[in-house]
Amino acid sequence: MAEFEVGSSNTPRTPPRGTAQTELNLTPEQVKRFEINRLKAKAKQREREQAASGSDALNANKKRPLEVVGVTSSSPTTSKPDAKLKRDSRLGKYFEYDLSKMVNSKGGFLLHDDKEADAELRAKEKERERERAMKELEPPVFLDPDQNPKCRECGTIDIDHMFRKVFGCSVCNPCKNAKPEKYSLLTKTECKEFFLCFEVVYPLIISSGELKDEEEMPHLLKANPHKSTYANMMLYLRYQVEEFAWKKWGSPEALDAEYERRVSQKSKKKNKKFEDSLRELRRRTRETVWQRRRDQEHKHVFGVVEKDLNGVGKQVCHECGFTIDVEEF
Repeated sequence: MAEFEVGSSNTPRTPPRGTAQTELNLTPEQVKRFEINRLKAKAKQREREQAASGSDALNANKKRPLEVVGVTSSSPTTSKPDAKLKRDSRLGKYFEYDLSKMVNSKGGFLLHDDKEADAELRAKEKERERERAMKELEPPVFLDPDQNPKCRECGTIDIDHMFRKVFGCSVCNPCKNAKPEKYSLLTKTECKEFFLCFEVVYPLIISSGELKDEEEMPHLLKANPHKSTYANMMLYLRYQVEEFAWKKWGSPEALDAEYERRVSQKSKKKNKKFEDSLRELRRRTRETVWQRRRDQEHKHVFGVVEKDLNGVGKQVCHECGFTIDVEEF
């Protein structure tokens, strides 16, 4: 099927397409099979040339062929499975770690391999979470109206369950907002200042009963709005604080009298402190000015030189008693 030219190399040359069909009188099916065989022969010839020249041969686009590189290839990116990379002396001393054999130790902390203990701990944590979720849920509403808690003011069953759970007070939101003189919340500082409750006094003077009442009195803990690191606020229900104050002081009139007495006493202490500081300032000012004037006007008049037991001569001012040492030559 291939032709050879005289005076040229022995490289076979593919004849033109029309020549084979006209000279050999081939059918279209034979021509098609002829072209397929020709393309297969070219592909095999290309593979033989690449195998002979090595895997580093470039294609027509001057790129490496897109094929799987074998183990016997001289490519620098391929190596034997057991071969190790050479240590680069420019990197200095370093340690080699096999990351496939390393175990995560959780930052150096001790690991507990006791799976039963971990399972028991997870079960306890889930139980605590379930209990917290159950506490946050509102209680169910019974079909019998007598079994449902009712508002102490209007008798409705739509009460504030937070007030009932924390303060033990069954009251609805409308009644709570309509009567702030009974159901408003007071801070512990307001209870100390206006109702004289939970006073900060010496532990040996305060009675144990008042400490017990302070601990058992219902209160609501809330995050401090001034700063997150401060202690939580303790909020008390107003009518419960009033009842505690009436019980402590006897009556509202006695509480008012004690409050007035403490206000007047506090005012007297403040005025006395101010007067004492003003008096001390006047005294220091007067003494300083008097001493400065006296030093400027006074002139020492010394007497004769007198010697003490050590033989040191001294002269004394007759007016102020100022003494100087005199050395005789």
